[in-house]
Amino acid sequence: MPTERFEVAGKSLDVLRLPGTADAPTLVMLHEGLGSIGLWRDLPQRLHARTGCGILAYSRHGNGFSSPLEGPRDARYMHDEGLIVLPALLDRARVERALFLGHSDGASIALIFGGTYPERVRGMVLLAPHVFVEDRSLEGITAIAQSYREGPLRERLARHHRDVDRTFFGWNDIWLDGSFRDWNIEEYLPSIAAPVIMMQGRNDEYGTMAQLDAIERGLRVRADRIELDDCGHSPQRDRPEAVESVVAAFAQAGWK
Repeated sequence: MPTERFEVAGKSLDVLRLPGTADAPTLVMLHEGLGSIGLWRDLPQRLHARTGCGILAYSRHGNGFSSPLEGPRDARYMHDEGLIVLPALLDRARVERALFLGHSDGASIALIFGGTYPERVRGMVLLAPHVFVEDRSLEGITAIAQSYREGPLRERLARHHRDVDRTFFGWNDIWLDGSFRDWNIEEYLPSIAAPVIMMQGRNDEYGTMAQLDAIERGLRVRADRIELDDCGHSPQRDRPEAVESVVAAFAQAGWK
């Protein structure tokens, strides 16, 4: 699908937009730390066909074919995305109130945004969300760095990123930096006003169900929790039908 270039917060972003049917909400898709528009594969098109929602997906600065990183990330990179870039992008795309589908870092960004701009969120589906740093996260991120250096991962990711090394190490290095160990976004949870669905694989190599426990404790709104068997960190790849069914049902309920 053809993409557009949006100039947002001083960066050039690669953006995919698909128009929705009348009165349907816009589904905003926020990818994982190493994700991009391309790494969603055909999920935007499938959700568009199944829900009638408008779709807004983009590659964040430093990912995909958006502006590359100019230096290392800092520990507030997800805060900057949720507080500065995402609201400006939604303004530019004229999206007032959206449904969000966020994966991993994208789920965290959705929570930061939702806790700061609760009136702009109709609901959230969060895949493998994280609100604090766990030992399992750091172990998994350490292991993937070795895989990147030694295996075919770099070649696979290079198809989807303008500067794959900057993308990979920009994400990997900050997660393993000592300054990131105290990263925590639980403070945003009580202000979220829209319903939330959380989905996590029981075999997630980057996080435990303690993340979902913390989100449930912090939210003051309804939060449904789905734990998936035979599923790792990427439910949309390991259990695509489960994810698509949940998003479709949630989207349809949201505009009736």
